[in-house]
Amino acid sequence: MAKKNQKGGGRQPLEHIAPRQGQVIKNTGSSYLVRLDDGEMADCRIKGNFRIKGIRTTNPVAVGDRVEISLRDADTRYITSILPRRNYIIRRASNLSKESHILASNLDQAILVVSVTDPVTPTTFIDRFLATAEAYNVPARLVINKADLWDEDMMEYARALEYLYSSLGYPTLRVSANDGRGLDTLRDWTRDCISLMAGNSGVGKSSLINRLAPDACLRIGAISDQHHTGMHTTTFSEMVDLPYGGQLIDIPGVRGFGVIDFEPDEVSHFFPEIFRIGRQCKYDNCRHTGEQGCAVIPAVEESLIAQSRYASYLSILEEAMETAASDKYRKAF
Repeated sequence: MAKKNQKGGGRQPLEHIAPRQGQVIKNTGSSYLVRLDDGEMADCRIKGNFRIKGIRTTNPVAVGDRVEISLRDADTRYITSILPRRNYIIRRASNLSKESHILASNLDQAILVVSVTDPVTPTTFIDRFLATAEAYNVPARLVINKADLWDEDMMEYARALEYLYSSLGYPTLRVSANDGRGLDTLRDWTRDCISLMAGNSGVGKSSLINRLAPDACLRIGAISDQHHTGMHTTTFSEMVDLPYGGQLIDIPGVRGFGVIDFEPDEVSHFFPEIFRIGRQCKYDNCRHTGEQGCAVIPAVEESLIAQSRYASYLSILEEAMETAASDKYRKAF
């Protein structure tokens, strides 16, 4: 009979195999595809108790996360921990039993795709996305798609959006996934970096990604004739490799964008023009809702701050105040 290797040779027990690190590149809800640092692709799951380790989101693991994985049995790999995130984009979950949903993490930038027809992207949606990007330290850009479909009124509105947001410091680009206009610039924007591409359903996000990465072959949906809104085609989040270098993270289209973890006194910090002019207010804690000596309201009246931006600010402020009041009541009991 052969002797056992007294020097520790042979196959190691699974629990003694060192964890490996990689990046999550796909999240289907029930499983995760992780690109390990050596290039290997690993299908992974998470243990049920992973969700109670202080992670209060609908998706404890997001595309873009750096993770550690381990082998728990001969066939199954598990994500055992998430490495510290340098940033992320998050929104209030539509499922009220949860608190939030992380769209993607560890981003170089977030690109919001919008349209001015079929469907029309509300400025409130744009402002909420940009405010969240400000709050979580993600540089943001704006892409206005479907330029080939615009009549004169739509063109004028697109130009107004471009002027407004570019003047606030958000690079803005008019493009068409159909005829290719603007795509060379969009390639330059996305080259050699990790970008989240987000937007309402139906704005043409998947069509743009297919133009930038033809091998992606993302599904493209139709527009509802009745409501002129998009129908979901992307059903899970995925990181797509770009042929010219870099990655795009594609996520399911979102119909609303609820902010989360905004303190009432901090909301103005995430609107650059309101924060800048707000420094001139008489009181440091001015919330710009009619206080004496407020500098913001006169600026709105004089069109130094866009009415649409101020309306978005007020809607987020109201949510933040309601949340703060609810938290205070809950703590009292």
